[in-house]
Amino acid sequence: MQENSRQSQMILNDNLWKIMVKLTLPAILAMGLHGLNVIFDAIFVGKFVGELALSGISVAYPLTQIALGVGAMVGGGAGAYLSIVIGKKDIEIQNKILGNANLLGIILTIFLMIILVIISGPLLSFMGGKGQVLEIALSYFKIIIIGTLFWIFSLGYNMIIRAEGKMGKAATIMGIGLAVNIIANYILMVVFHFGVVGAAWGTNIGMFVSALLSIMYFKGGKTTFKAKFALRRDKEIINKIIALGMPQLIMSITALILGIVIFNAIGAVGTDYDLAFYGVSFRIMTFMMMILNAFMRSLQPVVGMNFGAKKFNRVISATKIYILGSLIIIMPFYLMAVLNPQTILGLMFEGPISSENIFNFVIFISIIPLFTIMMNGMSYFPAIGEAKIATTMPLLRQVILYIPAMIFLPRLFGVQYVYISSFVIDIFVTLIILILLVKSFAKLRKTMN
Repeated sequence: MQENSRQSQMILNDNLWKIMVKLTLPAILAMGLHGLNVIFDAIFVGKFVGELALSGISVAYPLTQIALGVGAMVGGGAGAYLSIVIGKKDIEIQNKILGNANLLGIILTIFLMIILVIISGPLLSFMGGKGQVLEIALSYFKIIIIGTLFWIFSLGYNMIIRAEGKMGKAATIMGIGLAVNIIANYILMVVFHFGVVGAAWGTNIGMFVSALLSIMYFKGGKTTFKAKFALRRDKEIINKIIALGMPQLIMSITALILGIVIFNAIGAVGTDYDLAFYGVSFRIMTFMMMILNAFMRSLQPVVGMNFGAKKFNRVISATKIYILGSLIIIMPFYLMAVLNPQTILGLMFEGPISSENIFNFVIFISIIPLFTIMMNGMSYFPAIGEAKIATTMPLLRQVILYIPAMIFLPRLFGVQYVYISSFVIDIFVTLIILILLVKSFAKLRKTMN
């Protein structure tokens, strides 16, 4: 426990730039590896199965985010609460969090699997899946449903580990899971020619390994808190986990709704190639957002612990430092994509990419630098107990703004407006989050006076 106490004291007292580097570099590795799961599936399917199969898994991909959303809700909510009570030195609550997260995760897994078995077919149809594309999407997603438990607990446990500040441990576990996924994909798809079914099983196996390694870590007695693994039912703690984690789930659900709308719009006015191209562009965007997610996740324990300890000056400074630091780190990846898009997209597509699609891709990812404000802001508000703001922003972005834009503009002006609309909406939402951050900082400063 002495080592774990030093970890908490570092977050509460050390230089914030030093803390950001120490916590975020392993987190970048962890989230980058998680993002590579998405990229490698597309590479293997695009290169070894074909464009039609790539369209199929692109249609199915938004549905896979439901399980990750549930995992993020449980892990993110438990992690945010854990950081706050570590800052408050509330040992009793710390010891109860994992058992309640386990119970909540199991209940939600059972419920989600039942729902997905019933509605996956109609959902994939709504998302624009037709004919062979729909058949491929269904065969892929049915296997993913089998691994729902592993998806939820792999991500959920990893987020709890990160909430302790153990970014290196989280990265190691995620890295091993990715390595297993890649090896399984190669064996199942290249050696045994299982196609998209092999891609789905490969991902499930990787998630299982990550979840298993996390369980071994919790049971190994090296956690910052006393990780009592037995199932617990404490209504107040479960409600707190749900409240703090709900923004994560809402983001995933609204992203699914948005995915249905976008793929329907593309399916109505575009081709199978347009579906595949959007799917690939979205995966590349997701990979870069995973890197920013590393800052978002490592900011959460820093803000949460210092807020719990009433060190509001450090809360404000840490948030600003993380926004600047994430911008510095993401720029090389962003510039690589916008300056050499043909090479990046060529990893998943055979042949040259049209100039129109190059433009679509570049405008789509050009919001990435501003996401440094949006994503760190979305971590800051739950970490100070302001879950309502973090819940409202995804609803504003993905339901109130995105859905009407995606229903009407592509049908009126063509597929290109899927990408242009995304860019304009995200600029607007980022400005709102920036204003809310400034107001919150002012409120904290007033509390200190």
